[in-house]
Amino acid sequence: MATLLPPPKRVKVYHGVPEPEPVPQAPSSNIVVQFVSEDDGQPLAPAVNLPANLSREALEGLLNKLSPQEDPVPFSFHVQLPEDDVKIPGAPTRIVISKSIEDDILKHPVNSRSFTEEDVFVVHCSPQSVFRVRPPTRCSSTLSGHSSPILCASFSPTGNFLATGSGDTTARLWNLGTEMPSHTLSGHKGWVLCVEWEAMERKLATGGHDGHVRIWDPKTGKPVGDALKGHTKWITSLCWEPIHLNPSAPRLASSSKDNTVRVWSLLTRRVEYTLGGHTASVNVVKWGGVGTGVLYTASSDRTVRVWDAEAGRPLHTLKDHAHWVTTLALNTDFVLRTGPFDHTGKKPTSDEEAQKLALERYTAVLSTTPELLISGSDDHTLFLWSPFPNNQPTAASAAPSTKAKPLGRLVGHSLQVSHVSFSPDGRWAASASWDSSVRIWEGRTGKYVATLRGHVGAVYRVAWSADSRGVVSCGKDSTVKTWDLKTYKIRNDLPGHTDEVYCVDFVADKIVSGGRDRTVKMWALSLSSSSICAHF
Repeated sequence: MATLLPPPKRVKVYHGVPEPEPVPQAPSSNIVVQFVSEDDGQPLAPAVNLPANLSREALEGLLNKLSPQEDPVPFSFHVQLPEDDVKIPGAPTRIVISKSIEDDILKHPVNSRSFTEEDVFVVHCSPQSVFRVRPPTRCSSTLSGHSSPILCASFSPTGNFLATGSGDTTARLWNLGTEMPSHTLSGHKGWVLCVEWEAMERKLATGGHDGHVRIWDPKTGKPVGDALKGHTKWITSLCWEPIHLNPSAPRLASSSKDNTVRVWSLLTRRVEYTLGGHTASVNVVKWGGVGTGVLYTASSDRTVRVWDAEAGRPLHTLKDHAHWVTTLALNTDFVLRTGPFDHTGKKPTSDEEAQKLALERYTAVLSTTPELLISGSDDHTLFLWSPFPNNQPTAASAAPSTKAKPLGRLVGHSLQVSHVSFSPDGRWAASASWDSSVRIWEGRTGKYVATLRGHVGAVYRVAWSADSRGVVSCGKDSTVKTWDLKTYKIRNDLPGHTDEVYCVDFVADKIVSGGRDRTVKMWALSLSSSSICAHF
């Protein structure tokens, strides 16, 4: 039997209308492109001559072929605007290549004024995470239970659980698999002002307006012993000792309105030492991973202090702010918070393995830069600090040093800075302010990048997605917003709260928010989206 050929394709019929002539593709000029590293400005490959309409994906493929990488790496590209051309305050200082150099620069009505086809285009390249997080687009659950405003919310390191604290004197645990309440944590005699997960997810710490710190077992919802008492005023902040320093029994630090910071040993349930150098309320405490551990504290006495966490002795006093210092962020915050857990979902089987994985993640962040600190203040400014350029705090003298100078002064906000947060890879920082804006800064130099405008009231909190490509913010205007860092515009507006939103957190593909309306809202992808994360 002879083989039958497939029938010919149907000829498109235009029903009496003449067939349109094919539009010839417009010719594109050639340009010279020099790829340089975002980190140090060093060339990644020789300068190349290529068509201006080459797509961003093609640029990425070309760079991976030119560079000596064994495996392909995803990149983001941008071109820096000349300083003379950035004349409008608050305007972006760089052009992100999202389509092609021709579309984003040469044919752009504004950007084309700064460049011509004869220029050498210096394209800055930033390696991206090998996984991508798609920002949520809808409210998947509205969780009720708290009878007073929700003041704090935090996902567990693996993203399986959520803890919230409220003015009703209780904290609550929520199961993210079912998006249902898990346990109610009762014991505080005042507002629960802060909740903090241990990086191994074995314990949860809460601090209250009653001046007590309580430790909970998240699996049972039961308290672990009695309250840790010692502070004479309310607790303002909590932080755990990093897992790569102490995997089996990490200590806990608490700051208070009583001007002190206390470091607690959970083995003895006693205070190991008290830091009493501040002369006003200590608003934030952070536990860094340098050496054997350092503590960073910010206070209303206008100073940031750095302490040796092993001995409790002062190392540096940073005095450049002119008003209360209300927020701190480390470029290692994300890896210290999540410890051995990453996007692969691998779980350690022992404390030794957890310590090894946590140390690998921590050293990876510090491979190109030391541990950096950003402080934000009611003086409308932020400062970028590098207290230990060589990551060796033990080299400091026994007497506290005031010689540490900031790497940069981050100015632009017109009202108090309410919150600052580093991206998980440490390359960017986002600051929220009472001036209704979010600003993006380079995490290693403190240079201004762009202003995100869309809120119509004070912005209280910002959080980053795990791939460092997305930012979420919340504020007084009762909305939660996600932002597109390619266009510096709103990606998704998430309305639903009926009053001010005080707290927000972002993990995997989920965002949680809570506020004055006493409800916890979970935000997830729309049902039409088939997957959460796309691997490169």
